[in-house]
Amino acid sequence: MSRPLANLLLLIAGAIWGMGFVAQSSAMNAIGPIYFVGLRFVIATLVIAPFALWETRRATTPLTQASKTGFIQIGLALFTGMVIQQFGLMYTTVTNSGFLTGLYVVMVPFLTLVVLKTCPHPLVWPAVAMTFAGIWLLSGGDLVALNAGDGLTIASALFWSIQVILIARHSAESGRPLTLSLIQFAVCAVLGLLGGLLFETITLEAISKVLPEILFAGIFASGIAFSLQVIGQRYTTAPQAAIFLTTESIFAALFAAIILGERIASIGYVGGGLIFAAILLVEAGPYAFKRQSA
Repeated sequence: MSRPLANLLLLIAGAIWGMGFVAQSSAMNAIGPIYFVGLRFVIATLVIAPFALWETRRATTPLTQASKTGFIQIGLALFTGMVIQQFGLMYTTVTNSGFLTGLYVVMVPFLTLVVLKTCPHPLVWPAVAMTFAGIWLLSGGDLVALNAGDGLTIASALFWSIQVILIARHSAESGRPLTLSLIQFAVCAVLGLLGGLLFETITLEAISKVLPEILFAGIFASGIAFSLQVIGQRYTTAPQAAIFLTTESIFAALFAAIILGERIASIGYVGGGLIFAAILLVEAGPYAFKRQSA
């Protein structure tokens, strides 16, 4: 797969996640955040299981124990980030959540240096700065009114960063992206249902009220989008992937305005432009950089 196609898959994942913020927010009116995470990943596990089985049958070598362990670690990072983000959405707006979740675009390059011992392309750093400025402007350029929900969302961004880094480490070397998706989804489903059973209550009536949100989050925002992330990350670096994935903040603000009536400040459109400029920089910049160096 070419890098432009891989980045397109990451861009599509970001768009789906942006709409998913709306579903995640509205679902909190009926069921608890842990149960919601568990139920959405039950759906995601069922969606991806046939494809992972097909991948396994086509594999020429068995999955190593190191890969299995890595996939479980990815699931743990995903579950932790998802639950913390879900609790944060109970106290903050969809637009703010989309912005603050996007902070992982700043964290990933530094974690890449520390964990993967890999120095990102020089153009990644200005692109990261542009993306951070863009998502800040998209939120209205105002951080004065941060509340507990915003603090939880910032914490979730750290775990999203860890998930992106772990995928960068294990996806390419295993060659089994759909199996990775299946295992991380199953981990989230089991932990979510167990956590909900211990700390929350739920009824069939409550589930029926938010079934459309659960199905959207499970099929599209989890099953499809996270699988696109895993596949796309096989062909690009973690910092570049993070920049493409942060388009979810643009789409979160857009869908929040359309569906929930949240307003996008005029300066937010400038922020959206900066994010797309950063995407163009990391996509086209390295090629121009090579030509100049030749």
